[in-house]
Amino acid sequence: MQDTSIPIAFAAGFLTYFSPCILPLIPAYITYITGTTLEEELQDKKLFALSRTLGFVLGFTIIFMIFGILAGFVGQAFIRYRNVLTKIGGIIIVLFGLNMVGLLKLEFLNKQRNVRSPKEVKNWFSSILMGMAFAAGWTPCIGPVLGTILIYVGTTATVSKGIILLLAYSIGLAIPFLLTALLINQFSKFLMKSEKVLPYIVKISGVVIIVVGVLIVFNKLNFLAYF
Repeated sequence: MQDTSIPIAFAAGFLTYFSPCILPLIPAYITYITGTTLEEELQDKKLFALSRTLGFVLGFTIIFMIFGILAGFVGQAFIRYRNVLTKIGGIIIVLFGLNMVGLLKLEFLNKQRNVRSPKEVKNWFSSILMGMAFAAGWTPCIGPVLGTILIYVGTTATVSKGIILLLAYSIGLAIPFLLTALLINQFSKFLMKSEKVLPYIVKISGVVIIVVGVLIVFNKLNFLAYF
């Protein structure tokens, strides 16, 4: 049976982009890392915007992969307790999902860490630092999605698998970022029409996380391969 964890991680990254915590802030991120205004200049500087956004994407990919490595090492250190940790991790994932749906209030998930980012993005390296700051100061309402993957890595996967899963997650999140940099004007119109839909995306994601958590508890995650 095929391994479903990689496409799940990729899909989680892609859906993360559409979270109400991220999507409305995308124009601000693009403007900040490119140093241009959306309406006036980005139309003529798409390659420049794409280059800077690639740096931004690389920055958060580095941080996420470090998270994956650390989670993998933790899992290896407690491998003899893996069965118990898997069930505990699955229960925690269900709690994450209940928080996203709104049936549970976990205050520690509703706090955002303030990580200092470059005051001005002057070059490609600065855009990488900006991406790293973005990842380290992860927005709270999508933290459960990333936390779900890290818990899965820590309880069921190896270090190498952790790297692969967090890379898949990063690619899933990176693709819409890069498309936005190229299609920023169209994105602005899309954003105006999507405000009513965003809260439902969070709730649907919460339900998916609950299902994944339950499947992990009962060691049935590969059941998703049938779909």
